Amino acid sequence: MSEHSRSGPSGPGHGGTAAPLRPMTARSRDEAHRAATPLELFFDLVFVVAIAQAGVSLAHALAEGHYAHGVVGYVTVFFAIWWAWMNFSWFASAYDTDDVLYRVTTLVQMTGVLILAAGVARAFDDNDFALIWFGYLVMRIALVSQWLRSARWARGAERGMALRYATGVTACQLGWLGLLLLPDHARPWLFLVMALLELSVPMWAERKWQTTWHPHHIAERYGLFIIIVLGETVLAATAGVRVAVDESDELGHLLPIAGGGLLIIFSAWWIYFVVPAHERLTSNRVAFLWGYGHYLVFGSAAAIGTGIEVTVEEAIGKAHISTEAASLTVTIPTALYLFTVWLLHARFSKRGIGQAILPVTAVLVLACTFGGRAAVLLAGVVSAVSVVAGVMVSTRQARAGMDRREQETV
Repeated sequence: MSEHSRSGPSGPGHGGTAAPLRPMTARSRDEAHRAATPLELFFDLVFVVAIAQAGVSLAHALAEGHYAHGVVGYVTVFFAIWWAWMNFSWFASAYDTDDVLYRVTTLVQMTGVLILAAGVARAFDDNDFALIWFGYLVMRIALVSQWLRSARWARGAERGMALRYATGVTACQLGWLGLLLLPDHARPWLFLVMALLELSVPMWAERKWQTTWHPHHIAERYGLFIIIVLGETVLAATAGVRVAVDESDELGHLLPIAGGGLLIIFSAWWIYFVVPAHERLTSNRVAFLWGYGHYLVFGSAAAIGTGIEVTVEEAIGKAHISTEAASLTVTIPTALYLFTVWLLHARFSKRGIGQAILPVTAVLVLACTFGGRAAVLLAGVVSAVSVVAGVMVSTRQARAGMDRREQETV
């Protein structure tokens, strides 16, 4: 909370020159003009590799009809990717010193992400999580050192909070060893238990003292990450269409898929950024729910591109699944994305009929599954129409509000 805050550092990204070492004290939640730093943007780009690997593995599993294997593998791997990003981003929002030691430690964390990315295919295909676990070990050695460093400069309840974070992160890392030691049938249950423990660490650590994360900064970081995810979705879809064009002359089937996919992705961007998210981040309770809920937002957004790739493969006869099954790989993640964005923040800015637009759109997108080869195009059109409807309703409500204020003034 702001009463716990202290002045933030000055340095590159903050308006000065990097020093070898600065006191790692909490930054102010009221700091003006707080924005993402070049290092944070660089950190995010590393996740493109990991998300791409997860998408490729999911597309292969779905195209072969291995639905349960693909979905379970994707849910597990994407949680590892998302949680690694979460750990860094929320810590940086509160304690980024941008000195030399902080930068080097962040680069070590980035190395861990790349190791994690290298292990995605093994985790999917062979249920081998050794590389992912080792990548996390590298990341968490760096993260724990950051928390211990912040504890070194903190006092009282804040110091206890930092030490609890260090302890919780270390304990969870040891718990994930079960992925290497337990038999395959026990690993999904271990994942559920360990995921819940991971999500509980911030709530336990901050029970007596809250980190001074910055609402504008956090909202910007999430917005930048959704852009990266949607960009990866465009890349995956484009690669799928390019390969299909090279191997087949079925342009009549491919163009509707490509057009519908673009409409879905453009609509996804519009819907996410139409509402300023930082206005919702008023407390830890709200922020935890909002931040954790983005697991579904990010995961579904990334899966849309995978689905488009699968529908392209089905259209040219390379996927061993039905047209409806291929369409579901697009309509399900699209509907999930629309609903979770509405649930997390879009609904709080809507009134009257505007409240129903995204939930209804999600249902209609699912109904598009039965549109045959036109399913993706129909889903794209429905998504685009929802954007137009939202703009029209918001404009009408804004005008009505202005008219009421003018009448009250008179």
